[in-house]
Amino acid sequence: MPGAKEKAQAEAAAESPPGDRVLSSGEALQAAQANARKPAGEARREAFTLDVRAPDEIRDYLNLHLELQRYRQLQDLDGQELSRLLGAAEANTRDLLGTLGYFAPRISVDLRETPADARAPREVAIAVDPGERTRIAQVDIGFAGNIADNPAAAVQRRDVTTGWGLRSGQPFTQDAWDSAKTAGLRRITARRYPTASVASSSADVDADTSQARLAVTYDSGPPYRFGPVQVKGAERYPPEVAQRLSLLPVGAEYDQAALLTAQQRLAASGYYDSVFLTLDTDAGTPQAAPVIAQVRDAKLQKIVFGVGASTDSGPRLSVDHIHNQLPLIGWRAVSKVSIDQKTKLISSEQTSLPDDNLWRWVTSERLQRELTGSYEVNSGRLRGGRAKSTDHIDRGYYLQYDYATTTNGDADAPPSGSAISTPWNWTGRYFDNPTAPSRGYGVAVEAGPGMTLIGDRAPFLRSYARGLAFLPLDKLQADGSPARSGRLQFRAEAGMVNVKDSATVPATLLFLTGGDSTVRGYSYRQIGARTVDGQIYAGKYLAAGSVEWQRPIVWNGEMTEFESALFIDAGAVADQPGDLKAKVGVGAGVRWRSPVGPLQADVAYGVDPKKFRLHLRLGFTF
Repeated sequence: MPGAKEKAQAEAAAESPPGDRVLSSGEALQAAQANARKPAGEARREAFTLDVRAPDEIRDYLNLHLELQRYRQLQDLDGQELSRLLGAAEANTRDLLGTLGYFAPRISVDLRETPADARAPREVAIAVDPGERTRIAQVDIGFAGNIADNPAAAVQRRDVTTGWGLRSGQPFTQDAWDSAKTAGLRRITARRYPTASVASSSADVDADTSQARLAVTYDSGPPYRFGPVQVKGAERYPPEVAQRLSLLPVGAEYDQAALLTAQQRLAASGYYDSVFLTLDTDAGTPQAAPVIAQVRDAKLQKIVFGVGASTDSGPRLSVDHIHNQLPLIGWRAVSKVSIDQKTKLISSEQTSLPDDNLWRWVTSERLQRELTGSYEVNSGRLRGGRAKSTDHIDRGYYLQYDYATTTNGDADAPPSGSAISTPWNWTGRYFDNPTAPSRGYGVAVEAGPGMTLIGDRAPFLRSYARGLAFLPLDKLQADGSPARSGRLQFRAEAGMVNVKDSATVPATLLFLTGGDSTVRGYSYRQIGARTVDGQIYAGKYLAAGSVEWQRPIVWNGEMTEFESALFIDAGAVADQPGDLKAKVGVGAGVRWRSPVGPLQADVAYGVDPKKFRLHLRLGFTF
């Protein structure tokens, strides 16, 4: 069905008598600009005023789109030319009404002389009775090409039909019809078929019955698979950087979301100031279509200054130094200095490029002074090993050396300790959104044997696990806003260090809890094992959990970007499993879906200390 504006212009041109000329839009604009440049003291009457008499929604639409509006500023518009414009106005009005679904309107166009009107010497009145609005009677969606009979594309076919935007009984408009076709095409091009197109479409409108029968056929074209990544624009870093960090496996089915994720991953890698990935569909190799990576290299070195604050540790200052290509080895190094009220930290981590199996070498060094329970602890760590990151899973295994010493200790303070261990870790993230999830789950596991090196040397086994899950509840709907679900959030963590009592494990390998992201209502890392005089220190066993009810906030009938939250947290740390006694916090809070990530503000009551605490947190990490 041709667009209403194009149809109106074609009919107006066909009805113009030979030798007559209607001003083009460019000529009309030039004339209007010339009129606007006249001296302020000179009268600036319009050629005519336009009065559209129609229901409010239709009147506003016609006032915005009628072709007559272009000619109102032409002071030298004579009567003959205006009559010719009025002849085309009815057809233009009828076409515009057709885009809104009114195909049997009654329209009258009248011209009245108004010499006494200071605004214009003439008035054009267009009266519209739109009649009955056309509604959808039938929708036929067809498929051609590979998608039509490919069993693997059954979900895509179903998504197009179930997600179709125009249903039987709904009003027909040209915009809604175009939007529905485009949305269906996007569902097809998002996966396997980047060259899909609308093969044919028709809107059969019966003006007598005010019904429309719609039909569209999508041609998928051939299915595509990712080929090799071809890097363009790289000058400082070798192409292997983008090729390996993109994590786009050659031979995988084309997926627009995977391409976007790879682009974001490269942009966040620190190697590039800008990245743009596209699939080369003109290469003529659908089963191995090249991925073009257009990049602009970042500087070799960068220093980043940071300022922050949290209710856990107060104000924070940090300086990061990034070297993207260390001399001789070519690894990337990120070094950091951070200072807040509880922690002073100096650290550095070096990583190689991933190999063909996505594994990379990692080394790191760390010196730290931290308030650990009631004691100041100086600690250090050296680590070396291998790590692998994919879309949802991170894993690694290392050889690690730790030491820790208490600086303000009394007779009961934990003694200094050091150890060597071989930790292994695995983290899986399966959330619907990596920065602001509303459903899904995440699981992290760490485990590894070790040997204490100071005092009584003894083997030990350290293990730790945590999980986070979102369970959607009923949906809330507000007028004119998409529905959003409330949810329950479950969080749990547990850890233990199996070692004989006479051995000394460094405090940095033991456990504490409490604070913004663990047990609210308590200070940061102030739930731990206790000495005989009540001093807090890191213990060998940890158990903690939380249940939180999150619900979108509707205000004045409109959905907002805020959510309410009610929660209960509990956690315990001890040196023996039988000594674990839960510390409980309860409270309420508000969540704001800010442009930089979720911001949460909570007020929690610590049942044990019988005090309220404010907890603020920005962003989501797991």
